[in-house]
Order: sequence, then C-alpha cells, then structure tokens
Amino acid sequence: MKRDHGWIRTLLEEAENERMHLLTALQLKQPGLGFKLAVLISQGIFYNFFFVSYLLSPTYCHRLVGYLEEEAVKTYTKCLEEFDKGNLPVWEKTPAPEIAKHYWNLSENATMRDVIANIRADEANHRDVNHTLAGLHVDDTNPFSLKE
Repeated sequence: MKRDHGWIRTLLEEAENERMHLLTALQLKQPGLGFKLAVLISQGIFYNFFFVSYLLSPTYCHRLVGYLEEEAVKTYTKCLEEFDKGNLPVWEKTPAPEIAKHYWNLSENATMRDVIANIRADEANHRDVNHTLAGLHVDDTNPFSLKE
C-alpha cells in the first residue's frame, strides 16, 4: 500500500467511460451466446497478458492503450465521414439510446451520429491521457488529478 499520486481516480474515470461505451452498444444490439463466449475468452487472455505486462512496464501498457485509442479515433472519424456522405441511412435515422442521452447530456432528438461524435471525443481524451501517463514515472503526480 502506497500513495498513487492521483493516478487511480483518472484510471477509474477512464474505465467508467469505456463501460458507458459498452452499455450504449448493448442497447443497440444484444449479442448472442457465441459472441459473448468469444468476448469472455478474449478478455481472459488479454487480461492476463496485460496484468503481467503492467507489472513489468506500466509505461509500455499506457503507450499501447494510447495507440489503441488513436486507432479508435480514426475509426470513429471514418464512421462520421460515412454519416456525412449519407452512406449509413439506417443509422442516420436511429435515435440515440436513452443511456447515451443521459450520459452525454444529449438532446431528446439526438441520433447515432451524435453518439458516435461523443464516443470519438472520449477516445481522443483516452488517447491523450494514456500517452501522458506513459511519459510519467510511477511516482510522478498525475496532471489530470484535481486532488492527490
């Protein structure tokens, strides 16, 4: 047990935000048993890999997550471009799920484009946070923390 210099609050906020992305997606489509099993197996493998990797090098892990988030930003940007080109007619008319409206404080007439734009902004923030944390030593104060 030792002082975390404000890191844990930021990491918990990141996790909660990613959880909201998942819950929003689950409002749109309920995955089948096969998909759920594939996710559980993948998570089990990745969790163990990431746990050991974080013990060895938190810097490596934060940098990896930063790069993964960069790719997510690119993907959501491409998705928004497809919305704007009119290539996603079903999603253009799909209203934002209630959970998304509440979480991102969206208007009552918000659409999936609004949700994707907010998720992209979140992912850009996650990218920046993880690249910043990767550049810090474990005993450095978290620059994103309001309090230590």
